[in-house]
Amino acid sequence: MSRMATTTSSAPGPPSAVVAALRCPLCEAEFTPGQDALRCARGHAFDLARQGYVNLLHAKVPADTADTAEMVAARAEFLDAGFYAPLADALAARSSGRLVLDAGAGTGYYLARVLRSLPEATGLALDLSARAVRRAARAHPRAGGAVWNVWWPWPVRSGVADVVLDVFAPRHVDEFHRVLRDDGTLLVVVPGEEHLRELTELFGLLAPDEHKLDRLDSATRGRFALTDRVRVGGPVTLPPDDARRAVLMGPNAHHLHRDDLGARLAGLSTPVTVTTSFTVSAYRKVRP
Repeated sequence: MSRMATTTSSAPGPPSAVVAALRCPLCEAEFTPGQDALRCARGHAFDLARQGYVNLLHAKVPADTADTAEMVAARAEFLDAGFYAPLADALAARSSGRLVLDAGAGTGYYLARVLRSLPEATGLALDLSARAVRRAARAHPRAGGAVWNVWWPWPVRSGVADVVLDVFAPRHVDEFHRVLRDDGTLLVVVPGEEHLRELTELFGLLAPDEHKLDRLDSATRGRFALTDRVRVGGPVTLPPDDARRAVLMGPNAHHLHRDDLGARLAGLSTPVTVTTSFTVSAYRKVRP
């Protein structure tokens, strides 16, 4: 499976549509873009990174909370190899509109695929990891990003998003509902019970939660109505390096010293055929 080159953007700061969608995390006022910072009417300012993102956090992030540089690199390399392309295509096929918000966007792989299918759309990536947001903001010329904890109220204006993506990320249902337009679409992806089962058994990894889909339905009940649900996936054969990346890009990377996981991963020398399994759920807003 060939690796796909990542599209990058050299424009300083996020696209104007991303700036227009953001609001000050301290006072909720709209931003006025400057040459090197975003400023609100009350004088709060946040420096713009030349890679196309802004860090809106006003508190330090604990070192063990955000993804590490190694996790981000592993995720970027694994996703760029195309193993999860069917999932990205399923999201793109269910997306429409002009502003796509990816909550917990990681490296921006899925956001970039959606933007390629929507030539008039702009993408906003939110993630706690500055390393990941830096990549996400450069994953497509019409993408920008903001470093933020998606468990908190989002620094995003109400009713601005046509699509909200949530792929294996924390699900802040109240914020999903607030930022979506009345006719917008929420797309949530959770792993199936069989996802990467072979790696789980081989290395004794954390298994997907078999009740995650039930909890998603319970959390969205009364706020969103399910309009479509599809299962995506199938067997893929991972070369040893990509099998290692599949482990290292997720939460298991925090436990490399448990049962000598790091050493056993390093010793993997043959390809592994694994099951990929995703459930994509599409929702529309339910008005109060």
